[in-house]
Amino acid sequence: MDDIFQQIGATIGGFFDSGPVRLGLQAIAIYFVILWLAAAYWAFRDMQLRSDNPILPYLAASFIIVFTPVFFPLAIFVYRIIRPQEKIGETYERNLAEEALLAEVEAIRSCPTCARRINDEWIICPTCRTRLNRVCPNCSRLVGLDWSLCAWCGKDFERRDVAAVQVLPDVDEAGRIASSAGGGRGVRASRTMPRAVTPRSGSGARATQDPLPER
Repeated sequence: MDDIFQQIGATIGGFFDSGPVRLGLQAIAIYFVILWLAAAYWAFRDMQLRSDNPILPYLAASFIIVFTPVFFPLAIFVYRIIRPQEKIGETYERNLAEEALLAEVEAIRSCPTCARRINDEWIICPTCRTRLNRVCPNCSRLVGLDWSLCAWCGKDFERRDVAAVQVLPDVDEAGRIASSAGGGRGVRASRTMPRAVTPRSGSGARATQDPLPER
């Protein structure tokens, strides 16, 4: 019985001691070492795409190397579980899509009272009759209720137009007003402003008197 086991052992030893078998085993060992190092580099690059932290890629590669060329598949399985699920580019695209959606939602105007969707050119909400816009008195275009001036024509809504021309009564009328105010007792106006005589055009116009005497 011992002779049989010795013969089997010698046969197996001779098989592994042969040149082609040794070469194949060495090739398999080199192949696993290359896979081990490639897996560590893959973990390093993958973590760079998924995190901004400069230390995490080195930690991921070290985690794969620690498990040796024999157990590194188990390390890859664990790494795929604990790594971030999204890449930096995917996160950036998702944030851009969310911002675009929020901007689109904010662009849709709604009534501040009834929250119904309204049009930008409406003046009054047809549902709750809330004032939405107003019309510029200068250019007749729609402006916001909170605008202090018109963006189209520059009309200042906070400045009111004051009449600069004040109508003065005539001299005769001023004398009558003064006499009526004095009760008819001879009250005269202290000063009266003479009327300015303006020449009229045409044949019937009167010549104004020269203040200087003729020589």
